[in-house]
Amino acid sequence: MSHPATGAGGGLPVAEIVARLGGTLRGDASVRVRRFAPLERAGEGDIAFLARAGQARVLEACGASCVIVPEEVDPGEHFAAAIRARDPYLYYARVSQWLQQLQAPPAPSGRHPGAVVHESARVAPDAYVDACAVVERDAEIGARAYVGPGCFVGAGAVIGADTRMLARSVVMHDCRVGERCTLHPGAVIGADGFGFARDEQGAGVRIAQTGRVVLGDDVDIGANTTVDRGALDDTRIGNGVKIDNLVQVAHNVQIGEHTALAGCVGIAGSARIGAYCFIGGGAGIAGHLEIADRTVIGGMSLVSRSVRQAGHYTGAFPLDRHENWSANAAALRHLAELRDRIRQLERTLDQQKNSAQDKS
Repeated sequence: MSHPATGAGGGLPVAEIVARLGGTLRGDASVRVRRFAPLERAGEGDIAFLARAGQARVLEACGASCVIVPEEVDPGEHFAAAIRARDPYLYYARVSQWLQQLQAPPAPSGRHPGAVVHESARVAPDAYVDACAVVERDAEIGARAYVGPGCFVGAGAVIGADTRMLARSVVMHDCRVGERCTLHPGAVIGADGFGFARDEQGAGVRIAQTGRVVLGDDVDIGANTTVDRGALDDTRIGNGVKIDNLVQVAHNVQIGEHTALAGCVGIAGSARIGAYCFIGGGAGIAGHLEIADRTVIGGMSLVSRSVRQAGHYTGAFPLDRHENWSANAAALRHLAELRDRIRQLERTLDQQKNSAQDKS
């Protein structure tokens, strides 16, 4: 059966994808793909993926030149090429990065005429500082790093090789950002933590935040996310951590490697989050507690005590009709009282039982 060619010019050969990433190729190894597209809208030159075998019926109407499917799925004969993979979603992630790199324009080097770079700052020759960015004294910008328009790099801060600071992101003084990190627009690394003591009248007295923020390698920080500097010790984010938009990480927090935080998570001061955890959107984590490695916290959960054993935990109160929710919430407020009454009833029953046994 013949298939339309995707063209010899441009694109990524399917054979090269399989050679690098593995999987089983079926069909024409010379097919080239240029971009990912959803299954229902993919056409010639596109590559698409099917995440779950249970949705295989959607392949019948897919017009992609190549499709990535689970190992147990038969993709049919109408695709020019198909790749069977153990984890199609992971395969998609890796191919998408590859295609993005191929399509990216050549990286500039040097500095925009509108950038402000202190004479004592050390900027690698192949790094680039864009328009209206400010790099303060003794800061260091690593090889091939990019400091985007309107960004700020504070005094003594270090930006690692191949790291990208996108528009208006901020790294405050003395903070450290590892290699291959991405700071999305509006991210702030190293603002003061929220630390106050109370005087005799109850007014707040600010505590100087003298620690740093230290980001490992391959860390992503989402748009308008804030990671506060430590009060005394450093706030530390491990290698490979992925943080979504609008997340608050307070002072002295420690996050283990390859943990992921979804949008609007809030972590209070000095909490310690393990490695390979996933924290669902909107979750709140109280200060000074610990979460074990490989723990999953469901969205909108409140974590008010340490989680020392890995597992999947959810503390969100389910959505319900308002009248039902109100009734359940009212009952919830009396749980402690009901518990005490039940315990008293159990003691009374035990006393009656023992008394009856003594009389017999």
